[in-house]
Amino acid sequence: MDQFDFRPRKKPTFYYIGVSTRQSSIMRVFPRWAEYLNLNDPDFVGINFKIHADKEKYRKIVKYIKDDDNSLGALVTSHKIDLYEAAQDLFDKVGEFTQLLGEISCISKYDKKLIGHAKDPITSGLAFDSFIPENHWQDTGAEILIIGAGGASLALTTYIMQELDPDNRPSKIYISNRSIPRLEKMNKIHKTINPGIEVEYFHHPNPEQNDNIVNHLKVGSLVINGTGLGKDAPGSPITDDAEFPLNGFAWDYNYRGDLVFLDQARAQAEEKNLHIEDGWVYFLHGWTRVIAEVFHISIPVEGPKFEEISQIAVKAK
Repeated sequence: MDQFDFRPRKKPTFYYIGVSTRQSSIMRVFPRWAEYLNLNDPDFVGINFKIHADKEKYRKIVKYIKDDDNSLGALVTSHKIDLYEAAQDLFDKVGEFTQLLGEISCISKYDKKLIGHAKDPITSGLAFDSFIPENHWQDTGAEILIIGAGGASLALTTYIMQELDPDNRPSKIYISNRSIPRLEKMNKIHKTINPGIEVEYFHHPNPEQNDNIVNHLKVGSLVINGTGLGKDAPGSPITDDAEFPLNGFAWDYNYRGDLVFLDQARAQAEEKNLHIEDGWVYFLHGWTRVIAEVFHISIPVEGPKFEEISQIAVKAK
């Protein structure tokens, strides 16, 4: 961020606020998407902050985007909570999910007003619905185990609790995490939004502890790796002794890296009739929902055009 050019932008600009944006495939993908979506060749600029950066740095970049006429908005990763806490007074409006979760993943402008959005409950829900069969929970009474209580898991449970049909919800949700504070935060938010789904929280520092839950899940249940293990750090949140549920689902929020968790699921896929899902569709929805918001365009969430967007990304990444 120290090298960011704060002079007025000469052309419309979309920002990616992260930690190591240059290494992300989106720097190659977005220009191809912009061409396909007829966005009129905007600049795409990565802005890097250290995790938990100084509040004034967050405020400075938010104020710059607000005041600069050619700065259209931004996608925010890794700094969603810190940025919101530091600069919430600079936003003219924030969405309901931002108020609930206390974070911002998308910055946009409309009618000269700066707007903050928390898109993750929407994008995680779209990814979730893309592979879970219609009426699955109603038909099976199956459960969900989410390993990792970070922002993506909180967003997904928000979607499940607030958006799923009351007759089609999982019979129970298990949530485990290696540390206690995130479990406490999640529990606090759930108390305000949970319509009555049974939820149990576990402090599980060791993978063997998660095995015990996996091994007792009902037929058709979903197991999620939301820990970052396999991408941000080596390993898996379960051991090779874990037995996935028959006719179940294994989902990793990530799509790149040494995804050991999905390898473990593939080893049992034929025997257990498992559906295995990585985070690619989640990645697509995460970016396209923000692009649609920032550029005020309609982008489909399924169908031929969405598949074309996916293929463009595959070729460019």
